[in-house]
Amino acid sequence: MRGQFTGWPEQAMDVLWQLQGEPAHATRERCRADRERLVRQPMIALLNEIADTDPRYEDFSVWHYRTGSWWWQHQGAVIRLGRKVEIGLRFSLDGLRIQGAWWYPDPGQVDMFRRAVAAEGSGRELSAIVEDLRHKGYDISGDMMKRPPRGCPADHSRAELLRHRSLIAARSLGCEQWLHTPEAVDRVLSAATDLDALLMWLARHVQRAV
Repeated sequence: MRGQFTGWPEQAMDVLWQLQGEPAHATRERCRADRERLVRQPMIALLNEIADTDPRYEDFSVWHYRTGSWWWQHQGAVIRLGRKVEIGLRFSLDGLRIQGAWWYPDPGQVDMFRRAVAAEGSGRELSAIVEDLRHKGYDISGDMMKRPPRGCPADHSRAELLRHRSLIAARSLGCEQWLHTPEAVDRVLSAATDLDALLMWLARHVQRAV
């Protein structure tokens, strides 16, 4: 049911400004209730509305703030789509950022990824997906080896992908007025559509090793 998310209040930015740098314990405690109400609770409402729109997005978590100041200055959330395959969201003074990621792999997952990349059909598919995301403005990153894995020729057409031990596609969605309106739901859903082919490829090919 649409309508539970109305946007981040503009006062959310004021709270995050107060938490910049290395805020003292007293500052954090003074801001705690406002941060929960104005920053974290809107993220929960956003994720609930996204899950109502598409049941695939129902398994989500919205992080609490921890000891480090970074966690007070950035509100994170994650939607789990497969084993170590996730959509991540982050709200901060820079606006809203989204990423699709396969990371922190289980034992055996890297080998499964490499076999799928090396296979002609699935490998070409992933290469095309990654290039499409680059053209849409996504930064492609991840934990990478300095050279292709042993047994893989250095001139392999997908040598760069074979070097990955994790794979992340991320971009900023911006920091415009829509952040303070329900339009943010549609912005996130549009970006999730961009990431869908990558995340479904990963969910198919990089399942937990048995």
